[in-house]
Amino acid sequence: MDAALLLAFGLLAQSLGLSLGSPGLRRPSTLYPWRRAPALGRARRAWVIPPISVSENHKRLPYPLVQIKSDKQQLGGIIYSIQGPGVDEEPRGVFSIDKFTGKVFLNALLDREKTDRFRLRAFALDLGGSTLEEPTDLEIVVVDQNDNRPVFRQEVFTGHVLEGAVPGTYVTRAEATDADDPETDNAALRYSILEQGSPQLFSIHEHTGEIRTVQVGLDREVVAVYNLTLQVADMSGDGLTATASAIITLEDVNDNAPEFTRDEFFLEATEAVDRADVGRLQVEDLDLPGSLNWAARFTILEGDPDGQFAIRTDPKTNEGVLSVVKPLDYEICEQYDLKVAVQNEAPLQAAAPRAEWGQARVSVQVRDVNEAPVFLENPLRTSLAEGAAPGTPVATFAAQDPDTQQLQTLSYSKDYDPEDWLQVDGATGRVQTQRVLSPASPFLKDGWYRAIILAHDDASPPCTATGTLSIEILEVNDHAPELSSPSGSLCSEPDQGSGLLLGAVDEDLPPHGPPFHFQLSPRVPELARNWSLSQVNVSHTRLRLRHQVQEGLHRLSLLLRDSGQPPQQREQPLNVTVCRCSQDGACLPGASALQAGGAGLSLGALVIMLASVILLLLVALPVALVARSRQQSWDKGLLPGLQDDLRDNILNYDEQGGGEEDQDAYDINQLRHPTGALSVPLGRPPLRRDAPFGRVRPPLPRVLPTSPADIANFINDGLEAADSDPSVPPYDTALIYDYEGDGSVAGTLSSILSSLGDEDQDYSCLRDWGPRFARLADLYGTP
Repeated sequence: MDAALLLAFGLLAQSLGLSLGSPGLRRPSTLYPWRRAPALGRARRAWVIPPISVSENHKRLPYPLVQIKSDKQQLGGIIYSIQGPGVDEEPRGVFSIDKFTGKVFLNALLDREKTDRFRLRAFALDLGGSTLEEPTDLEIVVVDQNDNRPVFRQEVFTGHVLEGAVPGTYVTRAEATDADDPETDNAALRYSILEQGSPQLFSIHEHTGEIRTVQVGLDREVVAVYNLTLQVADMSGDGLTATASAIITLEDVNDNAPEFTRDEFFLEATEAVDRADVGRLQVEDLDLPGSLNWAARFTILEGDPDGQFAIRTDPKTNEGVLSVVKPLDYEICEQYDLKVAVQNEAPLQAAAPRAEWGQARVSVQVRDVNEAPVFLENPLRTSLAEGAAPGTPVATFAAQDPDTQQLQTLSYSKDYDPEDWLQVDGATGRVQTQRVLSPASPFLKDGWYRAIILAHDDASPPCTATGTLSIEILEVNDHAPELSSPSGSLCSEPDQGSGLLLGAVDEDLPPHGPPFHFQLSPRVPELARNWSLSQVNVSHTRLRLRHQVQEGLHRLSLLLRDSGQPPQQREQPLNVTVCRCSQDGACLPGASALQAGGAGLSLGALVIMLASVILLLLVALPVALVARSRQQSWDKGLLPGLQDDLRDNILNYDEQGGGEEDQDAYDINQLRHPTGALSVPLGRPPLRRDAPFGRVRPPLPRVLPTSPADIANFINDGLEAADSDPSVPPYDTALIYDYEGDGSVAGTLSSILSSLGDEDQDYSCLRDWGPRFARLADLYGTP
């Protein structure tokens, strides 16, 4: 508190009869807070003590602040005390009081930024501890000193402004704070720019800290970023100071048009190539790289009427990339002169000093290369009738060489012909058939056959063209329709059942197939008296009886005709069984047997067959007798001398297979009974019991050898017939080596059963078999 304020408090205290202490006085003032002042009106019990001020950071401690007294008793009879923050509450020990004199002392440094005032309570007690006065308030105010520098909220402030902005354009704002009392000059801040370079383009408001432009001429292409040094000072600019930085970036505007680096460019392109880059067109733009103000857009103004070129922008370099989008042809145009313009993606500012468009000339020279031949029509579609004979012309699949300024010869070949049906003339490309194409070929898709033809030139290196030949195979009506089922059954009563549904099929494709026309054969007019046909749909008709006919099998003849051009027709027999039916139109069981019998042979046919069998038996009987006699004579001359000399001959009495590994088993009946085939030429062949049951075609009769020299050939032929016999059992089937017939007197050959009755066997018959078996008869027979 300054001297005037202290003086005012002193005068006020004197007028009130109070004593106020101040830091500048040597002894503290004395206050009588409980003294009653005389008054005409009602009396006040106590005075309100004005705040006691003390400067912060006071260093002469302890420092007397004030002395309080009570006039209730004489000095020494009163005990004084104070309570509150700074005494018995945090922060403790800041203030103290002499309990006998009432002097209040400051014991510690004060900081207004932490605590700006203290509110205490003063007490007066007698020596016995009784209250002499009511407690009163004592307020101590901490007076501020300029002990804090101002502080910027940021060390670096950033701002952005468009280049070329008008004066007064807001850029950014700098802010600072001061911890001192804001009601004093200690916290009165003022802003200024210490340094910004030359010229002075920015200013700062001293009270608010707002930074604005003050001049024209901000050009990003000249200076893109400005660095300012800011200052703030308290005491209205005369006190403590602080500094900070402000970085101001100029934002780009499109105030520079792009320009080509050259007025004319020379490039070269290869003919017959598309989607290929030809070259690059360089441009310059001073605006911010990567921005729309810098990005270039190219346009072809002249010289490309057919749209064969295009220019795209390289986003990294901002160059124009000229490319061919349609193949060039050297024979049509050898050089292209293009006029190209460039501009930015963003619109140019009206105040830009340069032209909006940059233009240049681009000369493109076309380089001649060998081009592949070109088929005049690709794919080539043609048609051919099915079943075309070999040598039938199909088409001439010719190509042209676009290199008219080069003398070249074309040749042709096949690349894809899955049925190897076509033949191509290598010089002319003429295609013809070389065989008949099967209608069932899997390479016929919906009536179309596809082949691929190649055309080659003789340049170096050669080029090849690929052409597709599609041949439509025209359907020819070369098949007549036929019934799906040539038999059926009908109820004998015309009003029973729904009739017999007949269907027809045709191997030809539309339009040479249905609708079919069904008709009872005109050659048999009497059929129309008993039968009738009614068309159901394009492929079916229904057969009905006009009146009741005899049950059994009836043979009808139908005439079927298709819708082709010319139509094909066929007369086909139809077997119809007429039977008795139930209410639902189904044949009764008895009628089914009749139907089965009727489906067989008629009486006349049975008589003819029976007579044929009798005739065959009469013819076969003499033949069998002759064969029997030949067999006897052959048996006698087959192995002469066999009975005379038995020592050097091995007799094979049985033939066994080779077990599971023998897969070449054969029927040895061919060797055992060579006359068997002749003895039973008619009827069913005897069924082998050692082979699976099935229908096996009987072997043809074999001619017996007429001389011993033919025996080897006869045996070999028999072995070959047995090897090729499909009725032989597999190798893992149990084999029966001979069949002796039912009720054979030989009995069983089981060794188990034989061992049970060896004592009952008679071996005397072995003597009849020769000398060697006579020895066995002596060993095992009865003595």
